[in-house]
Amino acid sequence: MTDEVAVAPADVGEVPGARAIRRYTAQAGNARGGASLGTVLSDVYYAVISVALSVLFALGAVRSLRLDVHPSAAVETTWTLELSTVVAVVLGAGAGALLSVAGRLGPVASGGAEAAWWLGLPVDRRGLLRPASLRPPLLAAAVGGVVLAVLDAGLLGAPGGTVLRVALAGALLAAAVVLAAALAQSAGAARRSLALAGDLVALAAAATALVLLVLDVEVPAPSPPWVLVVALAVGVAALGALVDRRLGDVPARSLRESGSVAAQAVGAVVSFDSRELGRALTDGALPAARRRASRLRTVRGPATALVTADLVVLRRSTRHLVQLVVAALVPAAVVLVPQLAGPPGVLLALLLAGYAAASATGEGARRAEMAPVLDRLLPLDARTVRRLRMVVPGAVMLLWSLAAFAAVGVWAGRPVGWLALAVASAPVWAAAAVRAAYRSAPDWSGPLVSTPAGALPGGVAAVLARGPDVVVLGLLPVWIAVLVGRTGPVLLGAQLLFSVVAVLVASSTETRPLMERVLDAQETPEPRR
Repeated sequence: MTDEVAVAPADVGEVPGARAIRRYTAQAGNARGGASLGTVLSDVYYAVISVALSVLFALGAVRSLRLDVHPSAAVETTWTLELSTVVAVVLGAGAGALLSVAGRLGPVASGGAEAAWWLGLPVDRRGLLRPASLRPPLLAAAVGGVVLAVLDAGLLGAPGGTVLRVALAGALLAAAVVLAAALAQSAGAARRSLALAGDLVALAAAATALVLLVLDVEVPAPSPPWVLVVALAVGVAALGALVDRRLGDVPARSLRESGSVAAQAVGAVVSFDSRELGRALTDGALPAARRRASRLRTVRGPATALVTADLVVLRRSTRHLVQLVVAALVPAAVVLVPQLAGPPGVLLALLLAGYAAASATGEGARRAEMAPVLDRLLPLDARTVRRLRMVVPGAVMLLWSLAAFAAVGVWAGRPVGWLALAVASAPVWAAAAVRAAYRSAPDWSGPLVSTPAGALPGGVAAVLARGPDVVVLGLLPVWIAVLVGRTGPVLLGAQLLFSVVAVLVASSTETRPLMERVLDAQETPEPRR
């Protein structure tokens, strides 16, 4: 019996370098992608135009918000916040959020295919990971510079030279935050620790606003000199060089886990799935095992089991708890700023902060939509399940509404009426959270529409609107009350009616839009008698 050679004999050459491996991988991916140079340039052109238009729109909206308000509408108390102080607090909270996201996604990551092939090769790992380590700081620098430029030019009305220096300083600081997270990752820091540190920084920024309010301390508007900008650039370059030297020390397990979470987050952003993005950010910082288990003493039956499960999910998510606290302070901060304390600013702060808080309370419903294990095991129909899913969001949003509407009541006068409106409007927030959690995914099998973000399904806007539509329509009495600056029995009764309708809409298991249901009902022939 002769031995058969399974592999043809060949000369064994030298192991290629890291750059050659990266180039080969990129060429193989481009060859199978089917995208030409013209397609890539067209996508870049659309992306640049879309970002520029978005920045100009945001700049105009922020500037008009600041110009259209009336300083006399601020709270008539000895406690006021200057606009520059609010901007400084927002920047501190933004730095904490950036550190939290960097910790959850991992500034240095390796995708599934790259981790399976690259990490086992006998080559220098630094050369393989260098492009992956450069993308997060560059992206953070671009976003940080744009956000600071919009805040400085829109809210503070700074001149062009100051805006340029502030934007450069903001970009460098954002890159420094991500590089610091990468350095901690190379030292073996867990993603959960980095995420928790970012959440605590955001919470500390909100607490700083209260301290500055009590002490009546004003933070000056940011105006860094060019010397400081150059010093920041040198510091960021040194930090980047240090991270580059330590890329080989990043554990392979951390690279794989971060790559998996980052791929999940990128896929959610590309497919416009905010629920999947939230799951990626939340699950990326959860511990593998817990030191203690909850006894779940509140479980007394199927209904209490669902409510307890939602409460446990919310209690174990630090990110959502911080989100609730920060969102509760936003309306109070706006009514204390003379330049923002007008009906448009107060209404915008109330709606945006309220929806952010309501979204934080719906994590249990979002997980149930993805894996309805508990819902299927319990002897409850679908409508009852959705109504029970509103219990925890409703209770939490009741507390949030009392805090937020109390600040609005002090701003507008007669806080008692506003507190009653807060109680009446709390079910709307809960209904919006549950409706958004149980919305159906976009139909990618139908015709696609060409957009600057790529090819998207035709009904993606209607899908994304499920949840926010309840806030917009269900809080119409609140809109009117804030714009006219007072409440009354008529608005209170109308809000109660709108809250009942919102709960009924969110309890429905129908996933089709209203217009589609109407058309289907018209096309369905009546049964013969």
